[in-house]
Amino acid sequence: MPPQLLQPDFLNKLEQLSLVARKIFTGRARGERRSKKQGISVEFADYRDYTPGDDLRFIDWNIYGRLDRLLLKLFLEEEDVFIYLIVDTSKSMSFGDPAKIDYAKRVAASLGYIALTSMERVSVNAFSAQLDEALPVARGRSSVWRLFDALEGLECDGQTSLADSLHQFAIRHSRAGIVVVLSDFFDPRGYEDGLKFLLQRQFDVCVINTLSPEDVAPQIGGHLRLYDSETGDFTEVTASDMLLKSYRRMYDAFASGLKGYCTRHGMAYTLATTDRPFDRLVLESLRRGGMVK
Repeated sequence: MPPQLLQPDFLNKLEQLSLVARKIFTGRARGERRSKKQGISVEFADYRDYTPGDDLRFIDWNIYGRLDRLLLKLFLEEEDVFIYLIVDTSKSMSFGDPAKIDYAKRVAASLGYIALTSMERVSVNAFSAQLDEALPVARGRSSVWRLFDALEGLECDGQTSLADSLHQFAIRHSRAGIVVVLSDFFDPRGYEDGLKFLLQRQFDVCVINTLSPEDVAPQIGGHLRLYDSETGDFTEVTASDMLLKSYRRMYDAFASGLKGYCTRHGMAYTLATTDRPFDRLVLESLRRGGMVK
């Protein structure tokens, strides 16, 4: 891990970006983001007919004087958006060079920095067998170093329990917002149930499938004793061409299944392999995927 998650020149590039919320959220406090929700603010949006019970302060009396018609002025509401970063810290994320966890930390740091400098609210959660809060909800540029410290402190340990962890998250966080899940999604029980819990709570879900090149196409051969870092189990295999082709078919089914599931349920999906410079992932891939602009 480098002494700094993000270098100053890259931070300058992030200053020009903002996260994209594809859903409309109701804000409790007035922030920096404009939403399409009609409410009370300073930017005029439209008129509608007055109905009993509406606030009389927002009737356009000039129009009433000319047309003898009661019209209510509507405005664009300023809105806070909550950004929840959920990072997989199970043992499998320590694999690779660079390790998948280090890559995920840098991507999470980039997204968190964009959000904090845009005056959004940001939190960091880590999960393996259970969910842990690494950074409570923070806001503003002054919280950037707390974000970086929280991410740098994450360590990999334990087995993956995606469904249990995301269920815990959905229960603990009633406030809707953008949820970014950074994980290899290597859970024997699958990913569907965990992501479903987020969808049921109306979160705007972004999946960043973080993998090493060896996960995608192992460069191995001969007779091997493979070690499962999460369960501690050993398996002896002969890495023949036939076995590697079978592995590739299984990987392709996994990758296309996860991407297809996200697409069908309106979630943003990005494949992030650690051989791709993470700055290009943020500045190019996440832009194309509609997560940032």
